[in-house]
Amino acid sequence: MKAIKITYWVTTSIVSLMMAFAAYSYLTQDAVKQGFQHLGFPDYFRVELAVAKLIAAILLIAPVAARVKEWAYAGLTIVFISAFIAHTASGDPVSKISMPVIFLAILAVSYITYHKKLKGI
Repeated sequence: MKAIKITYWVTTSIVSLMMAFAAYSYLTQDAVKQGFQHLGFPDYFRVELAVAKLIAAILLIAPVAARVKEWAYAGLTIVFISAFIAHTASGDPVSKISMPVIFLAILAVSYITYHKKLKGI
C-alpha cells in the first residue's frame, strides 16, 4: 500500500506541476503563442487551455470528490491525445510528438494508482 501511495503522489505531482507550468507558459511566453499559431489554433484557445490545465492541476492534488478528480483525469487525457494529434498533423519532430504520449503514460499511472489507493489495495 505504501508503494502505491508513493507512486500515486509522485506521478500526480509530476503531472500537476507540469500542467501548472504549462498554464503559466501559455499566458506569459511569446514562443508558446507562436507555437499555437504554428499549430493553427486561435489565440483565445491558448488562454482557455491555460485555465483548464491550471484547474485540472489543482483538482488532481486537492482533496475533492472522486467524481471531480475523474473529470480532471478525463480532461487531461483529452488534452494529451489532442496535443499528440495536433503535433503529428503539423509535421512537428518526434520530440514534440512524444511528449504528450509520455505525459499521458504518467497520467495513466497516476489514475491507476489513485483507484488502487481508494480501494486500499
